[in-house]
Amino acid sequence: MLVKVKDIHKSFGTVQVLKGVTVEIAQSEIVSIVGASGAGKTTLLQILGTLERPDKGTVEIDGKAIHNLKGNGLSQFRNRQIGFVFQFHNLLPEFTAAENICLPGMILGRKDQELKSRASLLLDYLGISHRAHHKPSELSGGEQQRVAVARALINNPALVLADEPSGNLDSENAMELHKVFFNLRKEFGQTFVIVTHNNDLASMSDRIIRLSDGKVV
Repeated sequence: MLVKVKDIHKSFGTVQVLKGVTVEIAQSEIVSIVGASGAGKTTLLQILGTLERPDKGTVEIDGKAIHNLKGNGLSQFRNRQIGFVFQFHNLLPEFTAAENICLPGMILGRKDQELKSRASLLLDYLGISHRAHHKPSELSGGEQQRVAVARALINNPALVLADEPSGNLDSENAMELHKVFFNLRKEFGQTFVIVTHNNDLASMSDRIIRLSDGKVV
């Protein structure tokens, strides 16, 4: 199993958000996490992404106990092993599409030519190579989200976490993005964990994890 989450608890103040969540996710699996607002979906995703720490329980990714990592060790693991795709893209407006894609690799200190080659491959694969030198304001919503997906993949992470990735897209672009995830899994072997309210995307996934009131149901 690539991901092993066991008996995770998480509270914010007096509000208990996760109440003993246990989940396992296999290599190259595409899993959707669904549930009503407040069910704990995003909190679980943030714990998987090492952006939040559980109050109790264990999290292993690729055999590494990430709940024990701290400081630079945690940051390096996150940057190497985990890619993030957010609903609102989070692209830096002053940088071109290609530059935005390369940023996580630059943080890791990878060689410039290696990064440019990888970014070019991803831009081409995602059908936006002709937009490489455009800034986010010059891109459509669908193009911006494809740039965000390429950025998530630049370091070839084992795990890609997506939080409502199609929530800002129209139905046509949302379906295209959903297809992209499956094509990427086939091409690069990544594992995707996707928080979504989109029933079409959830139904396309290999498996659905349903959260209700902080528990898997």
